[in-house]
Amino acid sequence: MLSPQLLQHYRQLSQQPLTVVDVETTGGLAFKHRMTELSVLHASLEEGVQRQQSTLLNPEALIPAKIVRITGITPEMVATAPTAAEALPDFLPLLQTGVLTAHNLEFDYGFLQAEYRRLGVEFMRPERMQLCTVELSRLMLPDLPSRSLPKLVQHFQFPIDTSHRAAADTLACWLLAERLLTELCNEEDTVLLTRFARQVMPLKYAAQLLGQRQKKAAKLLMSLGIEGKVVARGRSSTLLYRRGDVERAVGELAQAAALEAANPAQLSLLGE
Repeated sequence: MLSPQLLQHYRQLSQQPLTVVDVETTGGLAFKHRMTELSVLHASLEEGVQRQQSTLLNPEALIPAKIVRITGITPEMVATAPTAAEALPDFLPLLQTGVLTAHNLEFDYGFLQAEYRRLGVEFMRPERMQLCTVELSRLMLPDLPSRSLPKLVQHFQFPIDTSHRAAADTLACWLLAERLLTELCNEEDTVLLTRFARQVMPLKYAAQLLGQRQKKAAKLLMSLGIEGKVVARGRSSTLLYRRGDVERAVGELAQAAALEAANPAQLSLLGE
């Protein structure tokens, strides 16, 4: 979506109850790894936090030592905890209401879907009822060096003293969503759209806005004088662009297409 559409989208979400979720897991692959903890929090801008339900989960699998170091959840802690099959049916009604919200929603949503699929339940929420606070933070906080949840908790000085535990991270995610959505509702459009324009996005997302494959999108942007910044990511690299530059390119391409459709013969002569 372009910035004006995003602004309208987030303002619509801000008027609805949020179902904030966080999961801790044995690893990063939903099809392979299992959940060790789940927290679900219901809240809204109008009423604040209404309820929160959390539980440790016995993953019925090994918790790697490096994951124990990150989360603090040990095999002993989950030995007597309910399994996903025992606990998740009680959470389903909570998860099927409100706007499903998480910090890096793709991760949490993927694990919830995988765990429910193992139980023979298809857990799906429509895209219009999903909110990722990482994506929202990229729009609203484009100048911060990091938008990890612990860094944002520190930046805003939220009263959260634990990270990588589901209950604390769910509360932190809610406080972040509350802060940013409230600002979205109260700030002037021009101020917000100027801020959106500073968002940095990788070529993958720039190409989506342009409706092109990545290589063609990069060439199109370069032809318009928009050069991406090369940033190394592990052994690979990616090109980063400012949202405002990409949206300007979208507008110029749309104008050119409209001109060609209105008078293709004249446009051909102009190009000779």
